[in-house]
Parts: sequence; C-alpha cells; structure tokens
Amino acid sequence: MVKPSYDGVIPLLRRLSKFVLTTHVNPDADGLGCEIALAEWLASNGKQVAVMNHSETPEVFRFLDPNKRIQTFDPARHGHLLAEAEIIAIVDTNHPERLRSMQHDVVASRAIKICIDHHLEPSAFADHYVLDDDATSTGEILYKILIELNGAALPPLIAQALYAAIMTDTGSFRYPRVDPDTHRIAAHLIECGADPVSIYSQIYERWSNGRIHLLGEMLAGLSTAAGGIVAHVTITRDMLARTGTNEDDTDNFTTYPMSVNGVRAGILFLELSDGVKISFRSKGDVPINELAKQFGGNGHKNAAGARVTGRPLPEVRAEVLAAAEQFVNGRLEQES
Repeated sequence: MVKPSYDGVIPLLRRLSKFVLTTHVNPDADGLGCEIALAEWLASNGKQVAVMNHSETPEVFRFLDPNKRIQTFDPARHGHLLAEAEIIAIVDTNHPERLRSMQHDVVASRAIKICIDHHLEPSAFADHYVLDDDATSTGEILYKILIELNGAALPPLIAQALYAAIMTDTGSFRYPRVDPDTHRIAAHLIECGADPVSIYSQIYERWSNGRIHLLGEMLAGLSTAAGGIVAHVTITRDMLARTGTNEDDTDNFTTYPMSVNGVRAGILFLELSDGVKISFRSKGDVPINELAKQFGGNGHKNAAGARVTGRPLPEVRAEVLAAAEQFVNGRLEQES
C-alpha cells in the first residue's frame, strides 16, 4: 500500500510561480476536477497557471470549468509553456504515455514534475509523487493538499470541482473504498458550497437521445459467461455511428453488467478505429487489474482497463472472455 507524502510538495506549491497542469487522455471528472481545483487555488494566490490536456474536455464536464482554464494541447501554441514552467503537475495518472501528444514535451521539460494520483505501479518520470493507492480518488488526495495549503475554508468553485471528482470516482459513494472519512470530506465540500443535487444532475441527468439509444443497444447484447459470474457487453463502431455518439458517451456503462445478480466481474468491449478498449470491473476480492495486465492494461483492484490495438473486436473479445473465465474461477477457488 502506497501512502502520500506532502512534505516535499507543499513548499513548492507555495514558493514557485509558473505552473502547468495536465491529466490523462479522455479525461474524467476526477482528473478534470483536480486540474480545476488546483488551478483555481494557484490563480487565487497570484501564480501563473496553464491547464492543458491531450483530449478535449467532454461536454458533460464543462460546467466544472466556468473560467475556461482548460485548453486542448497544441504543440505550436503551448510547447513553450511546458518548456518554461517551473512546475508541471500531472494528476490522476502516473504513466506519461497516458498524456499522449504531451508526453514528449512534459518529460523533456526541465520543470519540476509533481505526480498526484491514486493508481498502482507508477512510472519513474516525476520528481515528486503524492500517491495513495488506497484513496477513493485523486480528488480526495488533492483535497488534503488544499486543506493544508488553504485551511478549511475552500471557495465554492474548488469545492464543486473536488466533490465532482470524488463523487464520480466512488460511483456516487458506493464503491468498496468509501469509508466514513470519504463522507466527512464530502460533507465539508458541501459546507464549502458544493451543491450535490446540481452536480449529480449535470453529470448524470443530461443524456442525449443518442446516448439513451446506445445504452439500449448495448444492453440488448448483454451476455454472461463462466456460469454467470462474468457479464459482458459490447459497443461497436456501427452502434456509435448509428446513435450519433462517441467514446465519451460510454462513460459509466460498466455499471450495467455489474448489476446482474451473481456477477463477480463485468467487462465492456468498445470497438475503436485502431483496436478495442476494454473496461474491467469486479466485486470483492477479485483483483481485476491483474487480468487487465494480461492485455497490457492496469488500474485498481476492482476497476481497470486496457487497449488492444491492431486486432479485430471478435478475436479480442473471445481471448479476453476465455482468460476472464479462467481468472475469475481461479480467484473464487482460492476463496473457497
């Protein structure tokens, strides 16, 4: 278990002036919320801060960034910012390849690199790591940093961003790592101005017609394997085209195979132009990240992912399901 150390980072955030913040490809509310919360604190304390990502911000999360701080990385316009930064903070990922088009410039920069994250097995690329693989979210880690920096009174915009980060990465506070401390943090963020009803509605109750239809098509194809302990769903490129949706619209769809009675592991296969994205979920003591590693991925014990390129969906799906049956049955045998 990795626990965070703030000692080397807090003085740097207070003392230095030129910051760049970034997060992983296809950012979620945890990565984006952390960027926005940290950027708002830095800007309010007179720092120069630029926030940029490889991917555009999904429309559903843009309400978190009313000051429009987040930019989509363009090497010609933004490369000098990375080169001139004193600190580059990478949040919600600890592998530089997940920065995609930004990877080379981030790694090459002479800036001090700070990695703030809650995932397992970090790459050795940063100067300072604030890691807690037992945290519910990167938002929970950053909350503790900002409390140390700012005291208990967080501005409403920061509270909103952190609440969204924690809420989404805990599955609306229902995942196994949620504990009393998580709820105390959430309560404090509400006291600071986060509106839980509005945040939930903005993220989960603004679906397009196309996304609803995509969910219906996906659920129509839901199947089980391994005697009902593995459930899986598939989204093809044809389904995306037919419903006018994209990869962002599949966010949180892994919830549905996990809802089947008796299922211990759920898998979502998403066909991409260059291969297949695989999202793994599990319950209890089934370390699904170990299965993801077999396909070049990783993640948390109960939530992980992988991308397989250059191979067709039917071939990848058959191989993954065969491995999943063997893997999950093996884990359950160890339990019994």
